[in-house]
Amino acid sequence: MTDYKKTLNLPDTPFPMRGDLAKREPVMLKAWEEKDLYQRIREACKGRPKFVLHDGPPYANGDIHIGHAVNKILKDIIIKSKTLAGFDAPYVPGWDCHGLPIEHQIEKKYGKNLPGDKVRELCRAFAKEQVARQKADFIRLGVLGDWDNPYLTMNYRTEAGIIRALGKIHENGYLYQGQKPVNWCIDCGSALAEAEVEYEDKTSPAIDVKFRVADPAAFWQKVLKPSDDLLPPVTHDDKPVYVVIWTTTPWTLPANQAVSLNPDEEYVAIDTGSEFLLLADALADSALSRYGILKADVSIAGRCTGAALEHMLLQHPFYSRQVPIILGEHVTMDAGTGAVHTAPAHGVDDYVVGQKYGLPVDNPVGNDGRFFDSVPLVGGLSIWKANEVVIQALEKNGLLLKNEKLQHSYPHCWRHRTPIIFRATPQWFISMDKEVSRKNHGEVAQSLRESATAAVEATAFYPSWGKARLEAMVNNRPDWCISRQRNWGVPMALFVNKETHELHPRTSELLEQVAQRVEQEGIEAWFRLDAKELLGEEAKDYKKLTDTLDVWFDSGTTHDTVLKPDPQLKYPADLYLEGSDQHRGWFQSSLLTGCAIDGRAPYDALLTHGFVVDGHGHKMSKSRGNVIAPQKVMDTSGADILRLWVGSTDYSGELSISDEILKRVVESYRRIRNTLRFLLANLADFDSSTDAVPIEQWLEIDRYILAFTRRLQDKVVEDYCNFDFHLIVHRLHNFCSEDLGGFYLDVLKDRLYTASANGLPRRSAQSALHHIAHSLVRLFAPILSFTSEEVWQYLHGDSENSIFLHTWHRLPPQPDEEALVTRWSRIRELRSQVQKALEESRASGKIGSSLAAEVQIRVSGDDFSLLESLGDDLRLVMITSAAQAVHIEKLEGESIAVTPSVHPKCERCWHYREDVGVDREHPTICGRCVSNLYGAGEARRYA
Repeated sequence: MTDYKKTLNLPDTPFPMRGDLAKREPVMLKAWEEKDLYQRIREACKGRPKFVLHDGPPYANGDIHIGHAVNKILKDIIIKSKTLAGFDAPYVPGWDCHGLPIEHQIEKKYGKNLPGDKVRELCRAFAKEQVARQKADFIRLGVLGDWDNPYLTMNYRTEAGIIRALGKIHENGYLYQGQKPVNWCIDCGSALAEAEVEYEDKTSPAIDVKFRVADPAAFWQKVLKPSDDLLPPVTHDDKPVYVVIWTTTPWTLPANQAVSLNPDEEYVAIDTGSEFLLLADALADSALSRYGILKADVSIAGRCTGAALEHMLLQHPFYSRQVPIILGEHVTMDAGTGAVHTAPAHGVDDYVVGQKYGLPVDNPVGNDGRFFDSVPLVGGLSIWKANEVVIQALEKNGLLLKNEKLQHSYPHCWRHRTPIIFRATPQWFISMDKEVSRKNHGEVAQSLRESATAAVEATAFYPSWGKARLEAMVNNRPDWCISRQRNWGVPMALFVNKETHELHPRTSELLEQVAQRVEQEGIEAWFRLDAKELLGEEAKDYKKLTDTLDVWFDSGTTHDTVLKPDPQLKYPADLYLEGSDQHRGWFQSSLLTGCAIDGRAPYDALLTHGFVVDGHGHKMSKSRGNVIAPQKVMDTSGADILRLWVGSTDYSGELSISDEILKRVVESYRRIRNTLRFLLANLADFDSSTDAVPIEQWLEIDRYILAFTRRLQDKVVEDYCNFDFHLIVHRLHNFCSEDLGGFYLDVLKDRLYTASANGLPRRSAQSALHHIAHSLVRLFAPILSFTSEEVWQYLHGDSENSIFLHTWHRLPPQPDEEALVTRWSRIRELRSQVQKALEESRASGKIGSSLAAEVQIRVSGDDFSLLESLGDDLRLVMITSAAQAVHIEKLEGESIAVTPSVHPKCERCWHYREDVGVDREHPTICGRCVSNLYGAGEARRYA
C-alpha cells in the first residue's frame, strides 16, 4: 500500500527552528572579521552617494551599559539601512579619552600627588584599556564599522587637530580671557562645563538679612507717603531703615558688592514700630508672615519703584564698607523679598549686572573651597563652615530677621554628586555675544549666539521637539568656559604676557608650531616644552599656560579633527545621533565650535533618543536592582534580541526594559524566525534561474501578495528614511504573523505540499515566496542583522556572500497592483467572517478541522460577484472542502452556513471530497491528488 505522506512536498530546511543566538552570533562575528566584511562593504559601495553619520564618542571609562547599547544599535540600524538603500555609508567609531573621570580613576588608585607626566602616562594607558573593553562589547552587538581604525581624541593627530581648532576660533575672534564666575567643583578642583552639572535636592540655610540704609534722609526723599505727599524729613536719630535680602548661600555675603532691585516693581517701606523694612509689595505679606510679624501691627510708611532707589548706599551687614543699590531684570517676584544680595564673584546674574555698574569681581574663595586666610571673619574656613559663622555674626549684629532650613534644587557635580559653587577665577571663554566679522561671512558682523541660532533653524530634527530644546539652550547659555585646571587633557597651548596678561601677538603661528610637535609626540610635547624653544629671548616676558581644554571642546571639535581630514567621511555630516542629554553636551559643543570655525552646524540633522528605564518607568540603578546589563542579554538570549527590542521601541521617549519585556521580544522573534524558516523550507528545491515562473503566469493570489509586499517594502523603506524604526518592526511583525502566517501561507500550504512538485501552481507559489523572502530578509537586516545574515546564507548557499553587500530587493513590476490589492483586501475581509463562523462550529463540536466543513456564503451585490469569480478556488481560499457563494438581494440577509462534509477524507490532502476512491488504483485519495501525482496536475487560476 502506498505511503502517501512520502509523496507530499513537505518543507525541508537545515535552518534551525531555535535561534540559539548566544552561540551562533559569535561564530558569525568571527566569519565577518575573517572575510573583512566592513572593508568589502566599502569596496561594494564605491561611487555611491555618501551618507555620513558621525559617531558621538562615548567616554572611555567603564563597561558599556544598556544606554550605550541603545545608542550604538540605533546608529548601526541607520548605517545598514542607508547601505541597503544604495548609499556609501561608512561608520568610523570614536572615543572621548581625556578629562577628569579618567584622571579621577588614576588619583583613586595612585593618589593625588603624582607628577603631571606620570598622571598623563597612566591616564593614556587606562583609556586604552577601556577602549578595548568597550570595543569588544560594541562589536558583539553586531555593529559594523571601522573598528581597526577608530578615532580617539587622545590620538596624537587628533590632539594636534584640537589645538588647531582652538587656533581657528582664536583667529575668528571668539576667544578671550576673563575673571567671571564659573561652575566650580571643590572635589575636582576645576571649573565644570554646563553639561557636567546636574541638579539634585539640597538642604540649605535660608536667611533674611537687613542691610541698613546709610542715608535715611535721602531715602525718604525718594519714597512717597500713601497719600503721595512727601514724608517729613527723617533724621539719623529716628528709626533705622533697612533693605531686606533673602539668600540660601550665607557664605557668599563676604563677597557682597551691592543689593539689586527690580526697576519696575513697587517696593513698600513698612513701619514695624522699631524700624522700617523695605520689601517688594508683591512679597511683603509672605515675608512678614515668615518673620512672625502680624499685618495688623504694621503700617505702610511709603512706597516707590525700585528705579527710584538706584545708587543709594547701604551698610554691609558685617564689614565696614558700603554697597550700592543697583537695578537688574534678574530680580523676580517668585520668592524672597524682592531685593537680591549681589556678589559678582559668585553668580552669573550677579556678574552680568555687576559689569553694568562696574562692581569689583573679588573672589575670596580658593580652589579648595576655603576662604583665603586674609578674609575677615571667615578666613581659612570652608564655605560650608563659613555659613554658620556668617549667620552667628548677623545674629550678633541684630541684622538676622529669619533663619530656616530650605530643601531646594541645587547644582551638583555629575561625577562626585557633591554641591558645586559659583566662583570667579581667571578662565578662558568663547564669547557668545561678541560680534565678529569672519572671512567666510564677508563683512557681516555676527555673534556666536546669532550664528548658532541660525544654524539650529537650518537643522532637521528627529523628533521635532529637539529643535525647541536646543534653541532654548543656545539662547540662555552664558559664555563657554573652556579652560580646566587638570593634567589629563589637551593643553591650551597659549603664551600670555606676564605683565599685561595679553596673548602673544604671534599666537596663531605658535599654536601651529605646537600642533606640529603634538602630532609627533602627543600632548606631552607641550608640557615638556621650554618656552625658549619657540619664543627665544621673549620667553622671559611670557608665561606658558598649564590649563587644559574642557573635554567637551575635544569631542565638540571632532567635525574639524575627524570629519574633515578623513577621505572616507565628509563635512558636514548628514546626521548626529545621541541621547537627549546631549542637547546640553555634544550637540551643543559641536554646534558652537562649528559655528565659531565655519559659521554653520557640523551636521544637517540631529536625532535624539531617550533614556532607558525599567518596566515601571524607574531610572536604572544598582541600588534598585533593576539594571539590565547588555552583556548578560547577549550571553543568554543574543544580540538580535537586544536589537529587536531597540527597533521595536519608540526611542523618542523613554525606552522601557525588563525581563518581562525581553520575554515578549523573544516571543516576537520566534514568530519572525518561524516565518523565515517556512519560507526557506519551501524554497529548498527552488532555483530561481531555472524554476521561476513569469509573473503573468502566476496565480492571482501570488500576484496579490507580491503587490502587497511591494506596498509593505515601500512603506518600510520610507520608515527607514524617517528613522521610524518601531513602525518598521510593527509592520514586519504584522506581515509575518497576519498577512503571511494568518492568510497567505495558510492558504498556500495545500498547494505547496500537494500540488505537482514541478507544476505551474507550485512553482508560481515558490516564485512569489522567493521574492517575499528576498524582500523580507533585507528589510529585517538592519535590525535583525545576525538572523538576516543567517537566512541569507541559506538563501544563497555562498559563505563568502553577505546580505550587507546588497541593496533593497527589486520586486518585479506588474500593471494592475492597485486593483489586485483592492480586490483581495475585500476577499480577506469576507474570509475573516468565514473563519469566525468555522471557529464557532469547531468550538461547539460541530466540526473538527476546517477541511471537515463545507460553507455556504450568502452575500449580496459586489461581494457575491467577487466570491463567485473565484470558482472552485473559493474553497481553497477558505480552507474548506467545499465553498459556495449564494446571491441574495438584501444586505441584512447575509449569512454564513457551516455544515460537516458527508464525503470521505482524502488520505493525502485531507480534503473531504466526493471523488475519493473514484480511481480504483488509488482508493484512499481524491481525483485532484491522483492528477497531481500521476497525471498532468491540477489547474488553478486564483489560489
